[in-house]
Amino acid sequence: MSQDSPTRPQRASWLRAGIWSLGFVAVLWILEATDYVSGHQLDSLGIMPRTDAGLIGIVFAPVLHFGWAHLYGNTLPALILGFLVLASGVGRGIVATLIIWVVGGVGVWVFSPPGSITAGTSMLIFGWLVYLIMRGLFSHKVSQIVIGVLIFLAYGSLLLGVLPGQTGVSWQGHLFGAIGGAIAAWLLNDPPQKKAR
Repeated sequence: MSQDSPTRPQRASWLRAGIWSLGFVAVLWILEATDYVSGHQLDSLGIMPRTDAGLIGIVFAPVLHFGWAHLYGNTLPALILGFLVLASGVGRGIVATLIIWVVGGVGVWVFSPPGSITAGTSMLIFGWLVYLIMRGLFSHKVSQIVIGVLIFLAYGSLLLGVLPGQTGVSWQGHLFGAIGGAIAAWLLNDPPQKKAR
């Protein structure tokens, strides 16, 4: 057995995470191109608060954007944070993302102002950010704590986006995405005492 063989599963996990995160971002760009060609008809599939039609936005809003600039701003954080969430296990990362998706979407649908439409991957980005920062606190794994600290130092200032005040920005999406990330970190990491038993 070669000396580097124990790292192969880890490398395979990173490769799968990279493929999934690149694939997700590719879908975002394909959807924005489709939206552009169609005259921005997909924008109506965002979350419209407290309306029956707006419920479908919970499914579609995190993969839709209001123009190229909106998508540009979300692309790099989505690639980096999405990869890091998936790198410790694609299945767990997908479940964490679904929790963030649902909690964030429902929060926006309930609490956003009437007549607004919310879309954008930033809901997931805020959820992934909080998930990465907090999961080490629940799992007590040194590697995850270190990643959480580094992510906080690199992206922690983004968390100010959960506060109201910036015109045209859904702080509700940021806030409830972050809450979804905290819930995912709590649900998906067993405490050390449970593992010991």
